[in-house]
Amino acid sequence: MSDVADAELFGNDDWSVSADGLEHRGTGYFISRGALSARRAEGLWDWPLQMAEKSWCRPSLFRDAFLNALQHFGIARDAGLTRSFALGYGIRAVEAPVAETFVTLADVLKPRAVPETVRVAVPRPVRALVAAGA
Repeated sequence: MSDVADAELFGNDDWSVSADGLEHRGTGYFISRGALSARRAEGLWDWPLQMAEKSWCRPSLFRDAFLNALQHFGIARDAGLTRSFALGYGIRAVEAPVAETFVTLADVLKPRAVPETVRVAVPRPVRALVAAGA
């Protein structure tokens, strides 16, 4: 690699953007410049969805670096990008004290515990229903 390719265009605690792409400082995970704009069939951006699956990826720092990379490389954003981050990382917690705190979609969709006092209806045989209605 040349010194130009190694020069950091943007950086934060976790990510570095260079002319070649985006790299995670701790793991060495690399997203090439040419792959940044990858989309899925439904128009969602691939990388926000993929990175949401990584337990080591802090959402606010990835988002910051990813958006800076798009700006440096002249890649236009669209509504699909916003939807991709929302689906991947969930909605921002309204009550959170920190502006860049995200709640993952998995946390939002966790089923609530069912109290022991809730009774589940036992299905009755069809014959019993017909006889009762006759």
